[in-house]
Amino acid sequence: MTTVALWAGVMLLGGMGAVLRFTVDRTVSARVGRPFPYGTLAVNLTGAFLLGLLGGLALAPHHALLAGTAFVGSYTTFSTWMLETQRLGEERRAWPAVANIVVSLVLGLAAVWSGHWLGGRL
Repeated sequence: MTTVALWAGVMLLGGMGAVLRFTVDRTVSARVGRPFPYGTLAVNLTGAFLLGLLGGLALAPHHALLAGTAFVGSYTTFSTWMLETQRLGEERRAWPAVANIVVSLVLGLAAVWSGHWLGGRL
């Protein structure tokens, strides 16, 4: 793959991942509501599963860059997760803040492991 095609793929897939993140977050948040950041949780868990799946598939380096870094990297959001956790803490909502960290880590690890397991069997 040429460098220009690779960069074009990164831009296209990165843009698609960001739009999908916005769509999933808004859809989940609208259905479940707040104050817990369920939309971000859904995005990060599905992204962890997808990244694990891609890792299990053992893609060629260029394909892994496009799928993993460009698409999944722009789809998932560590910064929003941390910002929402910090805001919960500022609002003196310690249990939801701790739950956001623990649930995200535990379920995120389970999601990436499940995806990797499935990818290794495909």
